[in-house]
Amino acid sequence: MKHGKKYLAAAEKIDRDKQYTPEEAIALLKEISFTKFNETVEVHTRLGIDPRHSDQQVRTTVLLPNGLGKTVRVLAFVEGEAVQIAEQAGVDIIATDEIINRIEKDGWLEFDAAIAIPSMMRKIGRLGRVMGKRGLMPNPKSGTVVQPEDIPQAIQEVRAGRVAYRNDKTGNVHVPIGKIGFEAEKLVENMAAFMDSLRRAKPTGAKGQYLRRCVVTTTMGPGIRVDVNLALAMETQAD
Repeated sequence: MKHGKKYLAAAEKIDRDKQYTPEEAIALLKEISFTKFNETVEVHTRLGIDPRHSDQQVRTTVLLPNGLGKTVRVLAFVEGEAVQIAEQAGVDIIATDEIINRIEKDGWLEFDAAIAIPSMMRKIGRLGRVMGKRGLMPNPKSGTVVQPEDIPQAIQEVRAGRVAYRNDKTGNVHVPIGKIGFEAEKLVENMAAFMDSLRRAKPTGAKGQYLRRCVVTTTMGPGIRVDVNLALAMETQAD
């Protein structure tokens, strides 16, 4: 892949032979950011798991203490009295039959998160083909399939910065932790929350070194390698 002059200039400021502390990596990310928009900061981890085995899957959520720095549009798959509960809780979109058809047939996905009540899952199961690719499908494990009385809390948590994540087919996990415009301390706190969540999600079948590589980067910038032992030490700080 060919990169522009600004990217290459930013990359030159990174010591490729060094594994940075989380605090150093975040500070350096802010220093070398060169875009005119508020980039997303991401953490990419390589795990010592074999994703071919069911007992080595990582799938959970994390509530970032400082949020993601963006407005989250929430869609609710609800019916009956749950419609009124969702509307009173300030949901952005109620998934009517028309909207469900648009998602299925046209791939309409103009929302950032979706919640559902259990009785609606039979109706929306077929949407997994479309929504699953973007990680938008409601799931009990991610806290997005809830009872009607829990809808307000689910909406609040999604907007506050709850992020659902899972390993990909190569055993990697990719998670946003905020915007480059955040104060460095807030990004470090969000990263600590993620690392703590990742440790707690260690599968029972995982053997050997669990966290093998950790990199922080921005939407358009180069990656900065973080010392995995120091990244894991962030968990203690987050407890």
